[in-house]
Amino acid sequence: MKLSLRQWIQVALSLIAAVWIFWFLYKDISLESLIKSVSETSFPLLGFSILVSLLGFWLRAWRWTLLIDAEESNKTSSLRAFWALMIGYLTNMLVPRAGELARCGVLAKTDELQVGKLFGTVILERTVDLLFLVFTIFLAFVIERNLFLQLFSELVSLTTLMEKLNRYLPLLIGGLLIFGIFFYLAFQKYKDKNIFVKLRHFIRDLIKGVVSIRKVKNQFGFWGSSFAIWIIYFITLVLVALAIPSTANLSLSSLLMVMVMGSIGMVAPVQGGIGTFHALVAFILIAYGLSEEEGKIFAVIVHSSQVLTIVILGLVALGIVLKITSKKESKSS
Repeated sequence: MKLSLRQWIQVALSLIAAVWIFWFLYKDISLESLIKSVSETSFPLLGFSILVSLLGFWLRAWRWTLLIDAEESNKTSSLRAFWALMIGYLTNMLVPRAGELARCGVLAKTDELQVGKLFGTVILERTVDLLFLVFTIFLAFVIERNLFLQLFSELVSLTTLMEKLNRYLPLLIGGLLIFGIFFYLAFQKYKDKNIFVKLRHFIRDLIKGVVSIRKVKNQFGFWGSSFAIWIIYFITLVLVALAIPSTANLSLSSLLMVMVMGSIGMVAPVQGGIGTFHALVAFILIAYGLSEEEGKIFAVIVHSSQVLTIVILGLVALGIVLKITSKKESKSS
């Protein structure tokens, strides 16, 4: 996949911002503290969390095939969709948001499908994920409204606000840069219209995407798997929290807030949510009474376990796909 100069600049800016935030967060965390926390972690529970997350990846791939086959009589291979998905995740570790196009390109080669149609299904899939994220945020707000009110009361205090701004100014600059890139990419297709028209058209496209999902033949399977994917995200986080002594006693409602903040961090257009995920997860854990060091170490453990899983599976998937495509090319020649 070739990138234009402007796209390379966007990639470079997002990487710089991610590294800047990550460095700022962890510059005061000693390697000894991290090693000690990792040594105290329950690896059986951590390993089980990875297995559960694999189920989530598989469900996402299966749900994708339901969208692909909505208007077709043939059946797309769930296994090949899974390999394509993992290559997409691996690509996102290098170029933010490029993974969506990459997985479409992979499945187009292995199953001889149209890239344009596949990309349309990915947009629908992401629309549904956005709706579930909004619902999860609302649920967390209802359950943990006291924490929201507490954080809001601290923010409206001018003295507290200025202290936090001075302390986290580099983090704020990095965050503003990342979200600036995000909104630029989100509304790029509406660049010739004013901001209000952009927002209206963006919402219109979301609604249009959701309505078109009714063409899916297995409606129960589609919505059931969509719900299950988010439940699996939550279970994965709970298992990691139980594996680490400092977070083992956190309530389910507080872990729901952690999942919400982590999900928002992963939405940011940076490589694999690096920096933004860690910052938001650590922030909310500190609000629940953990020390700054404990919050940051938890964030790096849960994120690293997922990144390691994606890298390993992504490389395996890449090898398998190359083998499939080479066989196709040898037969056609």
